[in-house]
Amino acid sequence: MTPVLTKTYGTLPLRRAEILRYARCPNGTAPPLLEECIAEAEATAEPGRVCYRIFDLAERGGALDLGFATTTSAALRRNLQDCRRVLVFAATAGLAFDRLISRYSRLSVTKSLFFQAIGTERVEAICDRFCADMAQELGGLRPRFSPGYGDLPLALQTPLTRALDCARRAGITLNESLLMTPSKSVTAIAGIIPNARETTAQTAPCAHCAAADCAYRRDT
Repeated sequence: MTPVLTKTYGTLPLRRAEILRYARCPNGTAPPLLEECIAEAEATAEPGRVCYRIFDLAERGGALDLGFATTTSAALRRNLQDCRRVLVFAATAGLAFDRLISRYSRLSVTKSLFFQAIGTERVEAICDRFCADMAQELGGLRPRFSPGYGDLPLALQTPLTRALDCARRAGITLNESLLMTPSKSVTAIAGIIPNARETTAQTAPCAHCAAADCAYRRDT
């Protein structure tokens, strides 16, 4: 187990194809209104923040001991096969998107939905860059797996955010429904591959998700 560490990410390349996917734009074509939203989002964007920690992974009484909590999730167990340590992290794109979404929910529902898509792409870009950086540093990672995926309970958010001191380190808090503020935040667990020959950059996350009917599913 390591101390809680942090990383900050400035402006990352914008992936329009991902924004269009989250916005569910037909034919992958960006309408002018979306381009306006992208420009406004870029003007108000905050640096991305990540807090993280490495824990030893163990088997205890038929459950996975993640170092900060135990779980019987079969999906997570498959994802962590052969791993002996896990990288646990929380990432956020900040409160700017919450403000934009809230503001335009009263002025333009379409713009509010576009800001939802842009914010989702931004936090996913932060996660992707962070995991790529850590894969290089640690030798390889399994695809990240978040509370609420498959049979991994969303309730794991509570011990995870506590173990990472998320409120102080990244400004991420939970409400009574276990949803995060800022809303464009992600918590996740990634197995550290011993003697790895692969990295997260080589593995499409959707390939490890059982939700085959998801509207946002990437081609795998």
